Amino acid sequence: MADAAAAAGPVRLAAAVLAGLRGRDRRRRSAAAATGPRRHPLRCAAAAAGAAGLVRHPGRRQSIAAATGAAEHAAGRGQRRDPARGRDRIRGGCRAVSRRPSTTEDASSATGEDGFASRLLAWFDDHGRHDLPWQHPRTPYRVWLSEIMLQQTQVTTVIGYFQRFVDALPDLPALAAAPQERVLALWSGLGYYARARNLHAAARACVEQHGGALPRDLDALVALPGIGRSTAAAILSQAWGDRHAILDGNVKRVLARYHGVDGWPGAPKVEKRLWTHAEAHAASPSLPDGRLPDYTQAQMDLGATLCTRANPTCLLCPLRGDCVAHREGRSGELPTPRPGKTLPRREAQVLWLEDADGRVLLQQRPPTGIWASLWTLPQADDEAQARQWLQQATTAAPEAGAALPAIAHAFSHYRLTLHPRRWLGIALRERVGDNDGLRWVARAQLGALGIPAPIRKLLESGPTSPPAPDASPDTD
Repeated sequence: MADAAAAAGPVRLAAAVLAGLRGRDRRRRSAAAATGPRRHPLRCAAAAAGAAGLVRHPGRRQSIAAATGAAEHAAGRGQRRDPARGRDRIRGGCRAVSRRPSTTEDASSATGEDGFASRLLAWFDDHGRHDLPWQHPRTPYRVWLSEIMLQQTQVTTVIGYFQRFVDALPDLPALAAAPQERVLALWSGLGYYARARNLHAAARACVEQHGGALPRDLDALVALPGIGRSTAAAILSQAWGDRHAILDGNVKRVLARYHGVDGWPGAPKVEKRLWTHAEAHAASPSLPDGRLPDYTQAQMDLGATLCTRANPTCLLCPLRGDCVAHREGRSGELPTPRPGKTLPRREAQVLWLEDADGRVLLQQRPPTGIWASLWTLPQADDEAQARQWLQQATTAAPEAGAALPAIAHAFSHYRLTLHPRRWLGIALRERVGDNDGLRWVARAQLGALGIPAPIRKLLESGPTSPPAPDASPDTD
């Protein structure tokens, strides 16, 4: 009873304060000029009760909560914060309610564009990748080659292929003069072989049209085979330090999260928005003219190391303070994934034939289509077709082939299951020869030919164990 009497005074005071505040709020709402965030009346009532003496109670937090609850009861209603009003912020000793920005609002609306480039460069100086082989020396040819190889392929995979390629073909004229078969052999295992064919065609176009060098012009670069807008911009910014924006997969992910851009980045409307953001950042006065190569690399590094597709490391990101996705807890949702589709499945018979000397029979693919111009083991769509070809072209008995474990391989537009069989001591019939795209190749010479990754893995794995399935799909 004594405690209840002692608490009655502060409760009445809190209720009176609350009633006064509500009256003031009604008057403010009725005035057209009323603006700004509203103070939370219950918090203020609790503060008033605390000032009246409840904060001296040993159970401080419980007493303030009790005073707030008593004030609500005295006012005749309970009140909860409306989640739609967003986060509370401290203002004048009480909490004021402010509206949380929408997902589509740009971080730049609050902080300006300048922070993006400057903070990204500061992070790159300490944590970026500065020792990649195409950075030393940084020539237009080496930058171009690296950009083509890095399309759809991770840096760790590219490094070895890049070094082997430039050792064999150190400059653009050497690439243009090389036969396509040599280029495909150097590319063998990297996948997406259209990149190699376009690289070779672009080198020859540069010899014919640009004096044997890459042109320092965006439109002229885009006109070359295999070079798009972002790749051309990356070449110009890294090789010559020109001010151009890039928008590869890593940068799309960074910008989609930073600016809170909904929608699949591959959709034209979404990509257009991302290009607008990329160009605005590249044009920022806070980006020094001499640091365009670093800025371009920094964007790619951030997307590859911190702002990754899965489990981004937001805690270490230099842009997290203004990142819409981080602020709204949507880093796992953005960018919006590509609409799912079920890839069709196909099957093929793979015929591994060796002659009496242990040479392997290879067949060159047509110049267009899947694995164009590459060398592979002969293939058939089904067992009946395989049987017919074996009987017409070879001395092999179809039923004598040793079945090997199936191989799964993914292309960008379908999944392929290969069923290999192996025959030893086989010869070709006289009417079938090199003119039919067939060639006996010694095992020691296999490395000199362009061979698709799953076929090369099969030949290297031996007859008893299947090669591991490829992690990245081919497009050709």
